[in-house]
Amino acid sequence: MGKRRGGRELLRTLSKKQRRHLKEFGEEHPFYDKISGRPEATQICELSENSDKSSAESDSETEPEQASVYHKLLATLKTSPESESEEEEDESESEEAGESETEMDSEGSQETGEAEGGEEDENDIPDKEEAKDTAEQMLGEEQADGADTSCDLSHGVIEEFTDAKHESEFSLETNFMEEESGDYNADERRSSTSQAFSEDPFKQHMDKEMEEKEVEKMSTLSKSSSQTKWPRLGQVTFSSVLEKHKTLKPDKELDVKQLHLHKPLEVTWPKVNKQFLSSLNKPSDLCFTPLQRELFCIMNTYRDLFYPERTALTNGEEIRLAYCLHALNHVLKANAQVLTNNAKRRDQKPRIDNDDYRDQGLTRPKVLMLVPFRECALRIVHIFISLLEVNSERKIDVSNKKRFKGEFGSDPEERPPNLKRPEDYEAVFAGNIDDHFRIGVAILQKSMRLYAPFYSSDIIIASPLGMRTIIGAEGEKKRDFDFLSSIEILIIDQADIYLMQNWEHVLHLMKHINLLPLDSHGVDFSRVRMLNLNNWSKYYRQTLLFSALHNPQINSIFSKHCFNYTGQVAVRNIPQVGSISHVVVQLPHVFRRLEADNLTSVIDARFQFFIDKVLPEYRDAIMSHTLIYVPSYFDYVRLRNYFKKEELNFVHICEYTKKAGICRARRFFLKGDRQFLLLTERFHFYKRYTIKGIRNLIFYELPTYSHFYSEICNMMKATDNGMDATWTCTVLYSKYDAQKLAAVVGIDRTAQMLQSKKNVHLFITGENE
Repeated sequence: MGKRRGGRELLRTLSKKQRRHLKEFGEEHPFYDKISGRPEATQICELSENSDKSSAESDSETEPEQASVYHKLLATLKTSPESESEEEEDESESEEAGESETEMDSEGSQETGEAEGGEEDENDIPDKEEAKDTAEQMLGEEQADGADTSCDLSHGVIEEFTDAKHESEFSLETNFMEEESGDYNADERRSSTSQAFSEDPFKQHMDKEMEEKEVEKMSTLSKSSSQTKWPRLGQVTFSSVLEKHKTLKPDKELDVKQLHLHKPLEVTWPKVNKQFLSSLNKPSDLCFTPLQRELFCIMNTYRDLFYPERTALTNGEEIRLAYCLHALNHVLKANAQVLTNNAKRRDQKPRIDNDDYRDQGLTRPKVLMLVPFRECALRIVHIFISLLEVNSERKIDVSNKKRFKGEFGSDPEERPPNLKRPEDYEAVFAGNIDDHFRIGVAILQKSMRLYAPFYSSDIIIASPLGMRTIIGAEGEKKRDFDFLSSIEILIIDQADIYLMQNWEHVLHLMKHINLLPLDSHGVDFSRVRMLNLNNWSKYYRQTLLFSALHNPQINSIFSKHCFNYTGQVAVRNIPQVGSISHVVVQLPHVFRRLEADNLTSVIDARFQFFIDKVLPEYRDAIMSHTLIYVPSYFDYVRLRNYFKKEELNFVHICEYTKKAGICRARRFFLKGDRQFLLLTERFHFYKRYTIKGIRNLIFYELPTYSHFYSEICNMMKATDNGMDATWTCTVLYSKYDAQKLAAVVGIDRTAQMLQSKKNVHLFITGENE
């Protein structure tokens, strides 16, 4: 404290110009040197090599201690890369005439505190990913953790995170297996045979040594596929380049002991999953539901999986429990292998290199879980805690739990109680629906660490936007994606929601995953697996993709960005009955086909077809109250600009429209003051408002969610004005909309409509189906 006060007193004696000169040049200007009557004593000081800036001489020969403090003060004012931006702001503030002495005093104390950062608590240094956030979020998180950001702005490299309080407890390098496993005996571990260990799917997958010929086949040859039907999943397609003759079959009866689960999970999984089990299950299958059994059977073989029938209303929580079990099982096995090898290396003679201990990646994160909202991350962490707690007497130690609940939890009173929305809407948007977050989770020694630095984490739970802001773009100084280099399991849950957020964030993430890191990050290369050193991580990564629908963009992720050598499994069930059967109003449906040469030209072809063939039929005043449903925001902007140019009588609503504009547009459309209403699909997804006054309906493109078709059509019954006979519905489609068309009208009608080039007129009600 004496050093800090001494530096503060020295700073107060300087004027503003002196302080500015001191910051710029590291020394006081000779013009302001104090001249005393007595001769000055010469003092020789040996400076370190890092002190490249000279310091002012001592003012008095009788106060050598003050001179050393002065040298330290000058060292603190030396411009460093990590505080470059802060000093620029302080410099601009010092030029202002109205700056008070108290402000400068606080500034000086802050700078002096930075100089003596070694005396501060080491917990005040932040983790890497938090340094990448926006300014407002950084401020909030630093206040919550008491953190101080430290990064290298000149080179765009963030300094390594050090946290003496937790780092030693959660470090894989300094712990051993005996300390980690306290609930199952060492004798039991010794009794496990090597044969059973070799049959573990984790060992089989990670210990597989690929050859260069196999890697060339993976990148050049096409996949061979085969189809089979499973009892619960339905039509399942297997595709692989290397394994052509192997076809996975579901286990009729699944026993927990046959799954090679980590010891604690064998005990906790039946308890955690008990809420989804029914009395109809067989006694030998009391641990999994039929859906979970078949999904986990695929997950446990480390094949890629695409399941497009995940819905928040029915099976969402079942699936979440299944992939959380698989992810946690993988992490516990990987960490246990490292800790066991630590003990072996400790007992081994020094200077002996052994490739048997290659058990790590280039970075520690092994699992990346992509979820859309904070509520999803909250539920995942709660599942992890439940799976790690063997009994109620021994609770798992979770650090930063209070902060996590505050940032990821929700207040039930925040939502108005009078809102009435569909059940699927309530299921999707339950809890905290913030879509900008990321959190690292470290698991070790019966403890879980939330808000762990990414490079000290085992599991990363994030949203696409949260990943996008830390990965950054090419040319940005603050960006980091090295922590994605050794991801072994990628879980993308509720992928359909990302289509409503920003799909480009997902594509950006897939381009930066499993790349060679730009820095070593203190890794022990003698422990790194050869697959990581050879840059073959993407061939070992398992991708689990869950969605509520089939979509070409989601399919492209699975087909173009997944390279698992064990192969891929995709569920391909074709809907037999479309959502048009849920339309309860008597309404004629006219499906008008447009022609396009290729997939890229269909956008322009649809726009030209609409303004040439469809729009002229609705310009009459008789065809008022026309709602135009536009799924793509870019198409919406194009139509809006065209309507303005043609001076058509219309209003428009999109996801960015303010509340006052929404109310005004709905009122004008209901009264008939505006003939057309342009409505985006993303607005309907996030709001689910009932639009009253619809008499004519135009689907500019088939909706992404098939049930949106029936929802929009059923809005017509909200207007009871005796105009039922004039209701119309027109749908534009092309041959490239086969998946969406099958989800709306069913597979049988889709085949007929794609073969015929004529317009199709349907008169369907829910009663007729």
